[in-house]
Amino acid sequence: MASPMRSLLVDPARYVQAFRLFLERSTEHQCMKEFMDKQLPDVIARIGNGKSTINVLSVGGGAGEMDLLILSKIQARYPGVTINNEVVEPSADQISKYKEHVAKASNLENIKFTWHKETAYEYESRMNAEKKSKKWDFIHMIQMLYYVRDIPATIRYFHSLLESQAKLLVILVSGESWKTLWKTRGSSFPLEDLCTYISSASFSRILDSAGLKYQLYELPSYMDITSCFIEGNKDGELLLDFLTETLEFSKTAPPELKRQIIEELRKPGCSENRDGKVLFHNNLSVIVIEP
Repeated sequence: MASPMRSLLVDPARYVQAFRLFLERSTEHQCMKEFMDKQLPDVIARIGNGKSTINVLSVGGGAGEMDLLILSKIQARYPGVTINNEVVEPSADQISKYKEHVAKASNLENIKFTWHKETAYEYESRMNAEKKSKKWDFIHMIQMLYYVRDIPATIRYFHSLLESQAKLLVILVSGESWKTLWKTRGSSFPLEDLCTYISSASFSRILDSAGLKYQLYELPSYMDITSCFIEGNKDGELLLDFLTETLEFSKTAPPELKRQIIEELRKPGCSENRDGKVLFHNNLSVIVIEP
């Protein structure tokens, strides 16, 4: 009998709901913000030298919170320079939220925004069909390579679009927690080719084999998953959906698989108990790739 389990990505609205709850319960954006404040100025120190316009490509830009922070750092480094910011994002809901963030933000007068409702692969296909290969001064891919089918080919393509002083910034999970969860139970999840587990370690191997030069930064992060252990808790069910990339995991997973996942999440390899809370290790890596 076919499993009733389906990928979370078949329901974009629930995916976005689960993702927003994940951001609310995790320190993901806080640790990224700290990186943007402390390390990004050095990363972008030369991308706009001698240029009147800086071209920035955001691949999988989501609702734009990190994009606007990145743009503010580029503005600070290159005051008065025009910034052309193009966004590739497949979710109409996320683009709508991005536009809301732009409407509320100040100091964006030198920035031109263009949104493309498409995946990284669709963007590449469209550019190839139109025989275009626009060059970029800064490209970033934040937490989106899990949804790319051919990661080496995608990186090769976007790396080929870098200007001589440009940088390609990628953010991925680095910790053992996701690896433990997905390596032990991933084959039970209904990925349907929509999602791939990749960590910074396996990504580094891809870059090494391609002969690309890069720098690696580690960002400690965690997520409060206490509600996952409360039967029937709506937030807990949403977080389990996010952790397993499975739509309505609590309702559709076989009882034994659900028991195993709950057990796995409690283990020291995944989480730690602190102040009465269960905190899932959500450590990240920032990889900055040279042209």
